[in-house]
Amino acid sequence: MKVTSRYLPLAVVVVMLVIISLAMTSTQEGHAPKLEEKPMPPFSLELLEPAVTADETLFTGQWQLLNVWASWCGICKSEHGFLMQLAHQGEVSIVGLNYRDNRQSALRELTQSGNPYQAVLYDPKGSLALDLGVYGTPESYLIDSQGMIRYRYLGALDEGVWLREFVPVIELLQQEVQQEKRTNG
Repeated sequence: MKVTSRYLPLAVVVVMLVIISLAMTSTQEGHAPKLEEKPMPPFSLELLEPAVTADETLFTGQWQLLNVWASWCGICKSEHGFLMQLAHQGEVSIVGLNYRDNRQSALRELTQSGNPYQAVLYDPKGSLALDLGVYGTPESYLIDSQGMIRYRYLGALDEGVWLREFVPVIELLQQEVQQEKRTNG
């Protein structure tokens, strides 16, 4: 009896490690992406430049990518090159949400590194970020032409993430739009 109780903790640890490793190695390929349907929260924030006020209507009329970033965020700097590439391709309009940052530092960063954004919302207190449920920087949200958040990604964007996470969502949503058009005539 002492032998089995002696090895019980080891057996529990081994089982836990097997479960964790299976969870970490399983892929979601072949599964439909988890789409959200949450409206952009109401807000009124100044743009980083020029200092005019914008609200949630900024996110209507076309598909957009909302990218939460800050000049103090090292990971944001690592994704910046890809955002520049994405903006240059012109496939999606990118709006920045400058999160808890200093206006001059943010402007300096965009001047030095280039500006991939069509507009940059200045959120020094993090109010819109809080309403969005932002965990940290960077985060990106795919927003449809009706101002609905349809997909959220936590972490830095690069070409692999874009192709793996966003392109399938965009294609799925485009299929939804085509199906709706067919249904409505």
